[in-house]
Amino acid sequence: MVARLNRYSVLCGALCASLALALAGCSTPAEKAAFAKSKQAPQAVVVKSAEGKPVDEGNTQQHYKDGYPSFNAPPTAANVQINDQQAADIGKQLTALGAQRKAGTISEAEYQKRVADMRKLAAEHGQDTLSQIQQQSAEPSQTPAPTQN
Repeated sequence: MVARLNRYSVLCGALCASLALALAGCSTPAEKAAFAKSKQAPQAVVVKSAEGKPVDEGNTQQHYKDGYPSFNAPPTAANVQINDQQAADIGKQLTALGAQRKAGTISEAEYQKRVADMRKLAAEHGQDTLSQIQQQSAEPSQTPAPTQN
């Protein structure tokens, strides 16, 4: 009797495990593509140096005489980051918009229009900024950049 119970419990366990594995792998090709896209690294953008000269993309890494890379040079940012004041201003705008909606001072249509405008800006701003940076780096600098101390 004990041997029969163990045989059935092992069979039931194996069946449950195989069912769980089969169900865990279910996903559509669209879901797989969306997951793969979310895991891609962002496109790196190199801009002009502080001196206003274009950066040689092929030679940004410094090397020692023996050929090993040097990590002593500070990395350059692709663009200027927003400061705390700008982040606080954007937060205040969003909070005010939410408060206006909650209080009923703006219509739902106006609220949805503003949200759509913000989402459009978020979707397109990166590409627009990238094209501006590429245009600026392609144009020769007319005025010398201020020196940094």
